[in-house]
Amino acid sequence: MTSFTTRYRRAAADPHLRGGLLDFQRSWRVSRDGQMARLEERSGKSFDQLRGEFAQTKDDTLARLDDYIAEFREQAEAAGATVVEVETAQDALEYITAICRARGIDLIVKSKSMVSEEIELNHHLEAANIRAIETDLGEWLLQLASERPSHLVMPAIHQRRERVAALLGEELEQEFDPDDIPAMVASARGGLREHFLKAGAGLTGANALIAETGSIMLVTNEGNARLVTSLPKIHFVTAGIEKLIPSWADAQRQLQLLPRSATAQHLSTYTTCITGAQPGKEMHIILLDNGRRSMAADPQIADALRCIRCGACANVCPPYQVVGGHAFGHIYTGAIGLVNTPFHHGPEHAAGPQSLCVSCGACAEVCPVDIPLPEQILQLRSRNAHAPLWERLALQFWARPRWFRLGARLGALASPLLRRLPLPPRHRWRTLPPIPGRTARQRIAARRPQPPIAATEAGERNVSLFLQCLTDTLLPEAADAAARLLEAAGARVYVPPKQHCCGLPAFDAGDWETARRMAKQTITALEEHPGRDIVTPAASCQIAMQRHWPQLLADDPPWRARGEVIARRSYDLAEYLETTARLPDGALAGPPNDADDSYAVHRFCQGSNVMGWDARVERLVARLTGAEPEPLREAATCCGFGGLTSITAPEVGQGILERKLDCVAETDAETLVTNNPGCVLHLRAGAEARRMPHRTQHYAEYLAARLP
Repeated sequence: MTSFTTRYRRAAADPHLRGGLLDFQRSWRVSRDGQMARLEERSGKSFDQLRGEFAQTKDDTLARLDDYIAEFREQAEAAGATVVEVETAQDALEYITAICRARGIDLIVKSKSMVSEEIELNHHLEAANIRAIETDLGEWLLQLASERPSHLVMPAIHQRRERVAALLGEELEQEFDPDDIPAMVASARGGLREHFLKAGAGLTGANALIAETGSIMLVTNEGNARLVTSLPKIHFVTAGIEKLIPSWADAQRQLQLLPRSATAQHLSTYTTCITGAQPGKEMHIILLDNGRRSMAADPQIADALRCIRCGACANVCPPYQVVGGHAFGHIYTGAIGLVNTPFHHGPEHAAGPQSLCVSCGACAEVCPVDIPLPEQILQLRSRNAHAPLWERLALQFWARPRWFRLGARLGALASPLLRRLPLPPRHRWRTLPPIPGRTARQRIAARRPQPPIAATEAGERNVSLFLQCLTDTLLPEAADAAARLLEAAGARVYVPPKQHCCGLPAFDAGDWETARRMAKQTITALEEHPGRDIVTPAASCQIAMQRHWPQLLADDPPWRARGEVIARRSYDLAEYLETTARLPDGALAGPPNDADDSYAVHRFCQGSNVMGWDARVERLVARLTGAEPEPLREAATCCGFGGLTSITAPEVGQGILERKLDCVAETDAETLVTNNPGCVLHLRAGAEARRMPHRTQHYAEYLAARLP
């Protein structure tokens, strides 16, 4: 297999790939959401309830896995099947090869099986002079192209129709019109028919293994699986041990979620259930471990074994849309591939793809079995971090407040010159942000407090403003605006002098040792005034305090407890402006000091996907100004900042940003507002490079401009 670097560069250079995947992701999301809404209406349960119930079923099964394997084996063998449990991929390969040699089989027809990809069965059989033919159309096309699947459900989604026509033309020795898809499908069907009739064995995977009857369940949209399982003398089933579920009632629950999540269908075309071998034929069910028991024993990762291989995590993943599954994965693609690859194939095969994850949380939002994929990806990144030297040095520099502030001062002096220099070619889709001469803490200290404009619950309250490191140095106007809004509501605002960084940059990069040091420094700085509310204009920092610190400090109970106290006192600025410093409706309805403009809102992706904040900023701005926002398509889709990802993988940052800015260009908004400083910097830099006419601001700036 080619190296990750080669796969990444090839994918990043393919302009057709991202366009095709973008169209797919958008159409899938609309259809999927419609199907889930109808399921919720019919069942009377929310998606979270439905997936929670099935996730509990999977967890209960995994907790008694050996019992269910024994029950499945007993029932399947009573029905005439042979069940073998194998520990490694090599064990599975040797078993299948031995059966084929003993029966004189030299041709196997296969239906789609990710486990057969996982163990690299086709290559092994070829070395043993046994020919394996893929009969799933997408898999067959990839076999003809000598490629791996790029998606768990739609393996050839990256292939363009012109490429398909060329592959089929070469294999079937005839010319095809690339636009005549029905003709290509019909010819493929005819080209595969002879293999079904000649094969000595067929091989499938299994979407579920039902313990109570020893049955397998196959969910497909092509009829090939039924031919593979019925025509040859021998039927091999390759399945991971995690595919076990107790009963047919559980299988029915899985069928409610799987097609809707995979292909946005109410039900797939074929659901095939097989119990035991047909008379005069053999059925061999190979139950594979290959790292799954290690996953089950890992409390941070075990939930990943719930996976039903729907591919929904890839269907919403912004980096996947830019580079596809060959780069964003190894054999298993998408977010789930970043988690299970270290256990199936070794951490070295996951390190490169993991570096492309922007931690937006979209995968967890749509996962039908509620796998906490973002947390698991970060956990594994921390265990197997292989950051380049420059990144490690940068994080060490970042972790030292004095060095960081000195660097900011030097950067401010050099900023006018640096902004005139061209960026490296891979980064010219954006501009370099200017570094202001004064930090946020200096601006706030130098001005008079904003007079209150209304009586609120924040009156006479003391607020510690957590600036955030980037905001303090690169967006001081946003922090100053946040302070002015709080003061306008009557709060007394203090800026803790020893504050610096919550540790999120190092946490996201996998350098948890440095992240812990930064988090502890922040906890200490914010503990100095225990009676104050802590408010931050940086949504990412609020999420770090509430969601990431417990994970980061899990092995240090005293510090974890101190962090939890800080988190309970902390508020995202928008939340505080709605609950405590709640100015009256229309309090900022007058025109701004510099311009009267329309606005659209980009929602910080983690705020929506991880915290469920939804349209918080839109509601706040509309309530205070009386002006409704311009509708923005994909408002909560990631902008591509992703911490250091947009620097280490600039093509990913560029591709995601262009998707977002194209949506902004569809609106008539003169100002784009958002609720996280990193988003402001990223969106502003890209818009400036494209010479787009709108302004990009933190919502606090947009509101504070309307203060008296």
